[in-house]
Amino acid sequence: MTTSGTLTSSNLLSDSDLTLNTAALERRKILITGCSSGIGYYCAKQLHNDGHIVVASCRKSEDVERLINEGLHCVQLDLDNSGSIVEGIRDTLTITNGELDVLINNGAYGQPGAVEDLSREVLEKQFSSNVFGTHELSIKLMKTLLASSCPRLIQISSVLGLVALRYRGAYVASKYALEGLTDTLRLELADTKVKVSLIEPGPITSNFRKNAQAAFFANIDMNRSRHVDSYKRAVKRFDSDKPQPFTLSEEAVYKKIVHAIYAKRPKPRYYVTKPAYLFAVLRRLLSTAWLDKILLKISDGEDKRFD
Repeated sequence: MTTSGTLTSSNLLSDSDLTLNTAALERRKILITGCSSGIGYYCAKQLHNDGHIVVASCRKSEDVERLINEGLHCVQLDLDNSGSIVEGIRDTLTITNGELDVLINNGAYGQPGAVEDLSREVLEKQFSSNVFGTHELSIKLMKTLLASSCPRLIQISSVLGLVALRYRGAYVASKYALEGLTDTLRLELADTKVKVSLIEPGPITSNFRKNAQAAFFANIDMNRSRHVDSYKRAVKRFDSDKPQPFTLSEEAVYKKIVHAIYAKRPKPRYYVTKPAYLFAVLRRLLSTAWLDKILLKISDGEDKRFD
């Protein structure tokens, strides 16, 4: 077991649906990607406070410096760059003495825009960050995970890995791909100790909207698109501080991650927020045509909120 002491944080014992294994209070060595803000930042801080040896990773050097100044272990790791991935792994394993129990693949961003307005280059960039980089990091760390006595691979997906919505095609495609890779990996690792879980959040408090806005303006020519009117309403959404319906805090994701780390039999999928639970059920019960009607109504409702 790659441990260096025992945890004292009582919150790990307070979750009634958590089935703890016999080593439940032992520290884990954890790498989390995408920790500059949002889910990654919150979970890195909380897991660190719980007593784990946590290595956070960020793409930008200034974010790495900020997190180090806050008392976290942090390495620079850009999922778009193979060299950066190799260096990030090297720096991580230096901190953890060559061991790793848990890899949490959280790093991702959302590229808004109608599918017909996405260039090949823009779609490739979305997949580079959200799929290819995550995949490369995972396979390069697989031998290290296999050497752990309690290995976990946790993929942060999305409700948009379950269903599609208009103007999220690039992000939806990347999360569908991540889900497919993860489902396959779970089968291929069934003869090992590595437990693989997907976390599928709906709307969560984060900088996701702000980052999506930057990607939209950088890569979509709004005024030349037949979707210009919808895009104008989308810009209003980007600028609004109004949370989406059913938005939860990052803590909701953190609680699922804790379960995935400690449960003797972690779930293959963890749904976070009411929309995630709802669409997980609806996509099994409804025909594609009926599900499309509901998804179109949701998109229309988003537009009307900002007319």
